[in-house]
Amino acid sequence: MGNGWHEWPLVLFTVLGQCVVGALIVSGYCWLTAKDGVAKQRIVRSMFFLWLVMGIAFLASVMHLGSPLRAFNSLNRVGASALSNEIASGSLFFAVGGIWWLVAFLGKMPAALGKIWLLVSMILGVVFIWAMTQVYQIDTVPTWYNGYTTVAFFMTVLLSGPLFAALLLRAAGVSCSTARFAYVSVLALLVCVGVITLQGISLGEIHSSVQQATTLVPDYGGLQVWRIILLAAGLGCWICPLIRRKEPHATGLALGLIFVLAGEIIGRGVFYGLHMTVGMAVAG
Repeated sequence: MGNGWHEWPLVLFTVLGQCVVGALIVSGYCWLTAKDGVAKQRIVRSMFFLWLVMGIAFLASVMHLGSPLRAFNSLNRVGASALSNEIASGSLFFAVGGIWWLVAFLGKMPAALGKIWLLVSMILGVVFIWAMTQVYQIDTVPTWYNGYTTVAFFMTVLLSGPLFAALLLRAAGVSCSTARFAYVSVLALLVCVGVITLQGISLGEIHSSVQQATTLVPDYGGLQVWRIILLAAGLGCWICPLIRRKEPHATGLALGLIFVLAGEIIGRGVFYGLHMTVGMAVAG
């Protein structure tokens, strides 16, 4: 029993990876719609931090394996293993998106090819998140084997990614209408609250002959309340200036991103803390 922080490499890998995918989609949208070549180049330069964070996420995942050399073994069963599919799709996303960024940064990217390449990178990011969710669809782990897992992972994309992109765009001095994405993040927060509530109820119905799901994370309610507070505060740093028809400051966006990531890290820690196997029998 606990809060799942013993799985901190996986917590960082999943949260940061999902954040990068969401940020690439939003910043990529701004790059695709920008008319000014200077603005495009500024956006590309700011995207460096996407791949830096993605590198940190993969470093955390390698640490979970105990030895970097074991990372290659995780690719042995691509197509048959959900874990292999996750690592393969994540590596492909990292490689394709990273190479696009490098070529675009060097100014060698043809306009038409650049658009197609970026769109493919975005699609690969979504495929990566989907593959990530499938790793935890294990029928012998009833607390993970449900739709809440899939929804929660994609909500992290919508909660943290757009805010990360807004911060990078603001720091780069690029004017791009991100208000619509802010409201998407607000909707994602409402969905997140619903998932927390429904999952909390469902935990009372899951038990084995030796274990009750509700005892896995005794502070489930308190931790989720803190999570919601942090998410709301983080999005508030972005939304409040927009409501006043003002541009959010980079400092406020950075603080908001820290709050949102902290909230999602708490939520992901709870998720890993809820791990249980069927044991002798499972009801619910």
